[in-house]
Amino acid sequence: MSSKESSFRIEYFEYKGSPNIGVFIYVNDHFALVPPDMDERSISLIRSTLNVDVYKTTVSDTILLGVMIAGNSKGILLPRTIDENEYVLFKDLAQKYGIEVDILPSRNNAVGNLVLANDNGAVVYPELEEEALERVSSVLGVKVWKRTIAGIPTVGGVGVVTNRGGIVHQEANEEEIEFLERAFGVPIGTGTVNFGFSFVKTGFVANKYGGLVGRETTGPELVRIQMVMGE
Repeated sequence: MSSKESSFRIEYFEYKGSPNIGVFIYVNDHFALVPPDMDERSISLIRSTLNVDVYKTTVSDTILLGVMIAGNSKGILLPRTIDENEYVLFKDLAQKYGIEVDILPSRNNAVGNLVLANDNGAVVYPELEEEALERVSSVLGVKVWKRTIAGIPTVGGVGVVTNRGGIVHQEANEEEIEFLERAFGVPIGTGTVNFGFSFVKTGFVANKYGGLVGRETTGPELVRIQMVMGE
């Protein structure tokens, strides 16, 4: 089901019956990364909705790709626990799409929860190590800010920001929204997914072309997302 006539298409999605799709999928404007056992029908929906190529992989021997990977259309950041065989795919992606790929030198492996980024800026976990901070800036090609969102330090888990717009935790205040709009250079709104869950990334993946929401996302939640992302 599409939300409404718009150049930004949103579809409902689930993975193995779970509405927490952002835990398992990573996407940017070039490609999507999905678990190895994702079925072809689901892959076809991702491909058509997000207008991307789709690749199957694991990271650090886990299918939690959205948790373990951060990036934008310029670069990808990976955890230090990624293994050599997995890294081969990312080197191929770097060459094919002309992007940077590197390891984030941090003791924290859930890189996707540490970094919220688009092509204009990045907001990161306040306690991120200095070397890691510099790596985020160089690989993603953006200015980086340390801060919380709605008082939550794992900023990558509370929002989804693309080169079109962004949705963040419903308790983000007006000052935070204004800051995020300056940092990312796109409209930012607050919202929830999957019947009231404020950690937006768990139930929403998107790029500038379209988005996928967890199947438990309500009509009003979908409308709210579309208002920001579909403009």
